[in-house]
Amino acid sequence: MITGPATISASTRRSVLLLSFATFSSMAAQRLCDAMLPELSREFSAGLAEVAQVVSVFAVVYGLCQLFYGPLGDRLGKFRVVTWGTLGCCVGSVLAVFAASLDMLVLARMLTALGAAAIIPLSLAWIGDAVAYELRQETLARVGLGTTLGITGGQLLGGVFTDTLGWRWAFAFMTLLFGVVGLLLWFDGRRQRSETPPLAPQPMPGGRSGFVQQALQIVTGRWSRVVLIVALIEGASGFGVLAIWASHLHHELGLSLSAAGAVVALFGLGGMVYMAVARWLIPRLGEHGLARSGVALLGLSSLVIAFTPVWWPSVPASLLAGFGFFMFHNTMQTNATQMAPAARGTAVSLFASFLFMGQSIGVLLAAALVGVLGSTTVIALGSAVLVAVGVYFSWALGRRAVLMQGAG
Repeated sequence: MITGPATISASTRRSVLLLSFATFSSMAAQRLCDAMLPELSREFSAGLAEVAQVVSVFAVVYGLCQLFYGPLGDRLGKFRVVTWGTLGCCVGSVLAVFAASLDMLVLARMLTALGAAAIIPLSLAWIGDAVAYELRQETLARVGLGTTLGITGGQLLGGVFTDTLGWRWAFAFMTLLFGVVGLLLWFDGRRQRSETPPLAPQPMPGGRSGFVQQALQIVTGRWSRVVLIVALIEGASGFGVLAIWASHLHHELGLSLSAAGAVVALFGLGGMVYMAVARWLIPRLGEHGLARSGVALLGLSSLVIAFTPVWWPSVPASLLAGFGFFMFHNTMQTNATQMAPAARGTAVSLFASFLFMGQSIGVLLAAALVGVLGSTTVIALGSAVLVAVGVYFSWALGRRAVLMQGAG
């Protein structure tokens, strides 16, 4: 943890801004295909469950790579790995532009996920190292703003490009975006190294086996287990089910893909609104109140999305759903950064891994159940599960001190 006066230098602020751009790009890439699924199904003559692999496989690779990027960032430098991960996403995006088959598009998404997996977790871990604790939550909210903007931007761009120029142009845009942001990060990394001497890598306890030891310590800790399992379910019932919202609005309410993408993009806008008022809301509701109120708001809004017979109630519902979801998700994220302060990079990487593995499970399960139960029932079930896990986590927060005593 940083000691001394609680201030953030102009240099660090600049780096945080660039990391926000990177997290925007990473999240936009994740959500880019949500509104494309019906068009991809038509173009490749495949079912919704099959084309949903462009979302689910991305999430699987993203989640598994966390186990690799955590220790790599600790050894080579978190900012440097974020930079190369951002530039690496260009390769996958270019391949997606020229994908001639669904298998090739899935492969391109896998390659993009390989790079994108480094960006958000290591950005959060870098902030944990570079920013004093008193200012850390505010700084994390700034990077979180980039993430929530990415949700909005990805869903909207995917729908608009698919309806106008074609879905391949969405990946062409992402190629340019990743390239520009990656170069800016590279130049900023050079500036950082020229202004300050490089920090010596912090040795992991037990030498090279330290990462395994720390990961096991985190996973077996009682409180850490609660956070990670809740993250897994959150990913499945929250981000996973979100992937079929645009398809639901398109098929059930007759909205165009761009209009459906725009409505679902309000989910991310709701998250942005939460980030803007978080400093006022957090001390008034506390973590318990944020978790309970957030999932309750999300659950009610999701039911509106699922059952409304006309399109217009889905507009405020999507906005409020995003606000509620990020009330809960920000509480989860804050607890993830504090699961193991001595191994923050590893802890955040594990959290991201569980979250996106949950998303993969949720996408596959939701896509499979849509054909059996219908999208209305699947969305309603997903919201009910998330409300239940949110209420449980709120209760668990009250026992956190007791659970953390058994974390060691």
